Amino acid sequence: MMVETSQVGRFHHQRLDFKRWVPAFLSSHKTLFTVLWIAAFISVFIWQRNIVGGFLIFGRAVAKPMPRLRPVAFNLTDFGAVGDGVTLNTEAFEKAILAISKLGKRGGGQLNVPPGRWLTAPFNLTSHMTLFLAEDSEILGIQDEKYWPLMPPLPSYGYGREHPGPRFGSLIHGQNLKDVVITGHNGTINGQGQSWWKKYRQKLLNNTRGPLVQIMRSSDIVITNITLRDSPFWTLHPYDCKNVTIRNLTILAPIFEAPNTDGIDPDSCEDMVIEDCYISVGDDAIAIKSGWDQYGIAYGQPSMNILIRNLVVRSMVSAGISIGSEMSGGVSNVTIENVLVWNSRRAVRIKTAPGRGGYVRQITYRNLTFDNVRVGVVLKTDYNEHPDEGYDPKALPVIENISFTSIHGQGVRVPVRIHGSEEIPVKNVTFQDMSVGLTYKKKHIFQCAFVQGRVIGTIFPAPCENLDRYDEQGRLVKRSASQNMTDIDYDF
Repeated sequence: MMVETSQVGRFHHQRLDFKRWVPAFLSSHKTLFTVLWIAAFISVFIWQRNIVGGFLIFGRAVAKPMPRLRPVAFNLTDFGAVGDGVTLNTEAFEKAILAISKLGKRGGGQLNVPPGRWLTAPFNLTSHMTLFLAEDSEILGIQDEKYWPLMPPLPSYGYGREHPGPRFGSLIHGQNLKDVVITGHNGTINGQGQSWWKKYRQKLLNNTRGPLVQIMRSSDIVITNITLRDSPFWTLHPYDCKNVTIRNLTILAPIFEAPNTDGIDPDSCEDMVIEDCYISVGDDAIAIKSGWDQYGIAYGQPSMNILIRNLVVRSMVSAGISIGSEMSGGVSNVTIENVLVWNSRRAVRIKTAPGRGGYVRQITYRNLTFDNVRVGVVLKTDYNEHPDEGYDPKALPVIENISFTSIHGQGVRVPVRIHGSEEIPVKNVTFQDMSVGLTYKKKHIFQCAFVQGRVIGTIFPAPCENLDRYDEQGRLVKRSASQNMTDIDYDF
């Protein structure tokens, strides 16, 4: 019993020591646990940030594998390309695309551009092709103009847009194609346009500059998940194309001193979606076109059935989204919705002139936000720039059936400027649910001339007297007697 009592006492003493030890242990290690947990969290965060979706093996980040989107896939390096930013890889691109051109009956081929800087002169795509730009890959356009081929002028423009005669081709070109995809893990196509912009300003070029990417007379085109930057001229120019999808693009150029670097210019195109893009460039972020004066009228191919949505755009020189001024083939059935225009000279604009002919009709603007914009909505009918003296000044465009719904913003100097004319009146314009914060508390900030239309419900700022007033239920409240009144003021 003495032994048992002694053992029980020892056990009881050990239990008391344990009870005292556990809280002490927890207290002394609480800070350590916290530090370790935070360290683990930071390590995972840094790991995820550095990898950007790749894999970490022995401390090195491995890029995402390039998916196979066609039955056959090639790597650009298979054809001798070197991604050092110095070696000219035009021949490698051409050989790879030639190999893909022979695979059309098998579903086409895919050309993978791996990480690296791949200098090239302009090259042509082929049908049933996917051009895949890996993460950290960059296609660089050579700056020496002697490597850029000359092409005939676009038939709907009459001659090169800047000079008579042939025009420079695009860095990446396609013509009479079907089923073309340009995509990737946000690789970049860089036109290195700085030398072109400088020569243009110094008047050292004898031909119109070339776009960065131009696809002509083609169908079933998809361009997604890449960055386009520093184009010599217009950045992405689909011309006379059908069934085009443009999604998740970043398009960049300096906001000043990068002349005519429009972001996306759908030109005589049909059935197109442009969505989920960020565009900040030196001219219009988007400009819908359809030919220039008598040449566009003769070509007769409109831009129609175009949906533009979910964009963030900026243009300090021109406008966020424009229609025209080259719209002589007509523009119709366009919806522009869910767009933020920030730090821009103009937000949305329609521009035309006598001599254009054609029409702009069935245009819907919906859910637009203007942030620090000089002029919000612009319709201009005297944009008098013509290809030559052969245009017909009596060819008058028709501007009608245009609606603006849910227009909001702040820091706007002139929310609306609709400048119709006696020759080209603007017909059937509708405003509903508009509230735009102003930077100047002046009269005539909702400016109109020769416009007919209506306002539904209450909008801010107060509309011009040219427009009829309707209540929220669509009942006429006041008919305008001043549709031809002019209060356009370009002084602010």
